[in-house]
Amino acid sequence: MSESSAVSGTAAEGSGRHGGGDALVFDVVVVGAGPVGENVADRAAAAGLSVAVVESELVGGECSYWACMPSKALLRPVIARADAGRLPGLAGAVREPLDTDAVLARRDEFASHWKDDGQLGWLDSIGVSLYRGHGRLDGERRVTVEGPDGGRTALTARHAVAVCTGSRAVVPGLPGIEDARPWTSREATSAKAAPGRLAVVGGGVVGVEMATAWAALGSRVTLLVRGDGLLPRMEPFAGELVAEALAGAGAEVRTGASVAAVERSRPDGPVTVVLEGGERLEADEILFATGRAPRTGDLGLETVGLEPGSWLSVDDSCRVRDSEWLYAVGDVNHRALLTHQGKYQARIAGAAIAARAAGDTPDTRAWGAHAATADHAAVPQVVFTDPEVAAVGLSLAEAERAGHRVRAVDYDLSSVAGASLYADGYRGRARMVVDLEREILLGVTLAGPGVGELIHAATVAVVGEVPISRLWHAVPSYPTISEVWLRLLETYRG
Repeated sequence: MSESSAVSGTAAEGSGRHGGGDALVFDVVVVGAGPVGENVADRAAAAGLSVAVVESELVGGECSYWACMPSKALLRPVIARADAGRLPGLAGAVREPLDTDAVLARRDEFASHWKDDGQLGWLDSIGVSLYRGHGRLDGERRVTVEGPDGGRTALTARHAVAVCTGSRAVVPGLPGIEDARPWTSREATSAKAAPGRLAVVGGGVVGVEMATAWAALGSRVTLLVRGDGLLPRMEPFAGELVAEALAGAGAEVRTGASVAAVERSRPDGPVTVVLEGGERLEADEILFATGRAPRTGDLGLETVGLEPGSWLSVDDSCRVRDSEWLYAVGDVNHRALLTHQGKYQARIAGAAIAARAAGDTPDTRAWGAHAATADHAAVPQVVFTDPEVAAVGLSLAEAERAGHRVRAVDYDLSSVAGASLYADGYRGRARMVVDLEREILLGVTLAGPGVGELIHAATVAVVGEVPISRLWHAVPSYPTISEVWLRLLETYRG
């Protein structure tokens, strides 16, 4: 990890923005410089507020170095090769295995070789001061930073402190877990070589994406899922299609498989996975993709009356409930653990902080400029497996649980002309969930090759609450996979 000076650039030095006394004074102090913290800082600075950012690791955060960017860099060659393999004229050219070393080298480029120099330059360009070290709340509007050299810096915020520290992977406290040295998402996205045998525990997004990537890069993958299917928070057909594709790619998918213990007798030896019931499996590495917890355990929450290690409850402007100055943005508020959604919250929060600092009343009505309404109604997500899965809004089950009177409209994507042109043997499915009382869309799910680029159209329809009658006038270009919209509407109307 890059270790630059405690203060980056000239923005924090001699800027005239610091107050006197024993603390440096800024309008806003942001704890955590991942994409969420960067966006809060950017919006606040653009409004003319002075901003300090505190970061204990790399500026750019989890997404840049251990999640979104490296994982998708691993997956893109896998998906491209799979698409090419379904096209006559190309299939024969991609029969050889992927060049794993080349894929990993490209992954390293997208992770900036785990250096944050470029991010530092950007922070300096917008006039934001960076403090390297571990930041902790120290009472109202105060943050104490313990630097890499052990020195301490006290920061005071005139208007707001924004906690943007994200989340961490949860590893269950199983017998033998410490000696087993399991992978989490960080090790899975930054590994320097493909393990011969990889056991993946968990059937959520991280589990299925990493199973997809490493199976294609040469590992023999066993996916162990405690439940009865993959991607349990999405429409059931999505997980079914992904499970079939993983099996076709050579991975073993085992549902109803609960891990009871793990064993590794020597550091360079294999790991044994003990399942409930006593069955034993052997692998070279084991990845636990079994959930996330907030990075709030050593944040000084107790100094402001909050529970250390807890998720932070916020209103729609991302201000912590019962506080006038503390904001929690991104994963730490547990609203939607997705980078793009955290960045959306950050834009909302930054604007709300600026409005309140100016003495204005924020517009926190649904879909207002200072309300993260999409967290409730229109969260989009793409799972970069083969096939891809893309969804926004409510699933059928979620809509029914919420008390809506709804109808699910399904269509076989392989029947769309654009899909058959995209690839021979195309397999996929689409579903829209229609609110029958208002005749608007509450949710859309797509599963099939190439559908990730279709989901924003669905997001616009859900956010805009576009009536079905108006969607009839949104004509899809022929022959594209987007023609599925017309087929869904035709199916709905009968």
